[in-house]
Amino acid sequence: MAKKPENLSFEQSLGELEQIVNELEQGDVALDDALKQFERGVHLVRASQDKLEQAQQKVAILLANDTEAPLSPFESEEQ
Repeated sequence: MAKKPENLSFEQSLGELEQIVNELEQGDVALDDALKQFERGVHLVRASQDKLEQAQQKVAILLANDTEAPLSPFESEEQ
């Protein structure tokens, strides 16, 4: 059974959304299955939006604690 969207990481949600979009774009999915996938996608998007909003709030709180903290570009460890 698939995990609940709120229990997935942001990256897992995004990966599953990409898979759903690819399957729906191919058009080989029965209508009932397409509707179920669409509904799952909507739940994934909402859970992802919640995670992003929480992250934005945390950043705002952290920056509010240090008003002198300069903003700098994010550099990924992969670079």
